[in-house]
Amino acid sequence: MKKQGRYFLKDSIRRTVDFSMTDQNKGVEPPPVQKPCPQEAARVDLPEPDPGWQGKIPLADAMARRESRRKYGKEYLSLEELSFLLWATQGIKGAPSGGHAFRTVPSAGCRHAFETYLAVFRVKGLEKGIYRYLPVEHQLTAISRPAGIERLTIGAALNQKFAGSGAATFIWTSIPYRMEWRYGEAAYKVIALDAGHICQNLYLACEAIEAGTCAIAAYDQEKADALVGADGEEEFVIYMAPVGKREPQ
Repeated sequence: MKKQGRYFLKDSIRRTVDFSMTDQNKGVEPPPVQKPCPQEAARVDLPEPDPGWQGKIPLADAMARRESRRKYGKEYLSLEELSFLLWATQGIKGAPSGGHAFRTVPSAGCRHAFETYLAVFRVKGLEKGIYRYLPVEHQLTAISRPAGIERLTIGAALNQKFAGSGAATFIWTSIPYRMEWRYGEAAYKVIALDAGHICQNLYLACEAIEAGTCAIAAYDQEKADALVGADGEEEFVIYMAPVGKREPQ
């Protein structure tokens, strides 16, 4: 058994990094909290997140019911439900300031090195296609409308069919420099940890709207990056999770 990879799980690297040489400590401006969106890009205003969803079931019940669900009904998600899920996983609490923004999930140094894309199949009010979430404005912007989007999403998920059978599939990319700017070579472990924070919130939020999800960490990197238009170097897919209404019992 090869053990070299275990080094990634340890924090020994922190003793080897000269943090005085990170871009933050050199006085370099922080990267933006959100990937820029062209002014002319089509946008969709999302409904304000409804606090009612948060109290629909007690948190302890949501935790007890939480499980990975790979079978979904054919029901559409409403735009209000999608808005709630996006807010629960990457929503911003208050205006960005000083190169960071507090969100509904924790992140090392408040760096939040992720972008949220959606492969939309069945959401009321949205055409099928690839969208990106703009948390600062709480909007969606359309990226592309590829033919056979379900098939492409399944292919990007190494032919796991449930990846294209829900109402939408969340696809998270990482922009590592947001974390590297502060932590240098110590950035990568905490990026992986932060991805788990996001997906766990999705699991719990899905319980509140009688939906299900299943995290996907096994995917075709190149196909997944191409699906959302990531360059594979400065931005690349790190995690996926389909969401759909729970299949009727």
